[in-house]
Amino acid sequence: MKSPPRRPVLISSAALVIANLVPLAGVLLGGWRVFDVLMLFWAENVVIGVLNLARMGMVSLRGERGGLAMAGFFAIHYGIFTLVHGIFLVTLFGPPGASPLAGFALLLAPGLALPLAALAASHGLSFVVNFVVGGEMDRTTLGALMAAPYGRVVVLHVTIIFGGFAVEASGAPVLALALLVALKIGVDLAAHVAEHRGPRSAPVRP
Repeated sequence: MKSPPRRPVLISSAALVIANLVPLAGVLLGGWRVFDVLMLFWAENVVIGVLNLARMGMVSLRGERGGLAMAGFFAIHYGIFTLVHGIFLVTLFGPPGASPLAGFALLLAPGLALPLAALAASHGLSFVVNFVVGGEMDRTTLGALMAAPYGRVVVLHVTIIFGGFAVEASGAPVLALALLVALKIGVDLAAHVAEHRGPRSAPVRP
């Protein structure tokens, strides 16, 4: 079987790196804290989940049985998973005594709107060029899509959480936080390229 063209992966990889340079600029120039960065990357998980639901909907249109039920189960399970993760971040890294709602409200701050929009646009572009135009939706199943986001989210954010502790313990928080964002870019890019290389059963990154 002929492998699909690599150009879509190159395009989405470049978009991923560019989008992640926005929070890096926030760290170096905008005085961002560890909590700001972690909550931004938490919100990125929400974008991933929403786009994965869209992928499941498109696959369901092929006539695969049980599509709506599986999509509903994914929405509930991934939603709870993401909510618990967010509460965990607020508890560990948020201001003392801050409630989860106060932590999530940070995402409405103007300073995080542009970085979140950039990350969302990156995932949206990957969804179009890899899943739709690149034909990944014809090579996957609903079962594969059910599990697709979890591997990336778990590996990446375990790295980020431990990195967050290291930043807080560092004597040079700006430099350490910049290195954490750079590490996130590297891990994210490596996972993205590996999971979009050649024919496969399911995409992981929307």
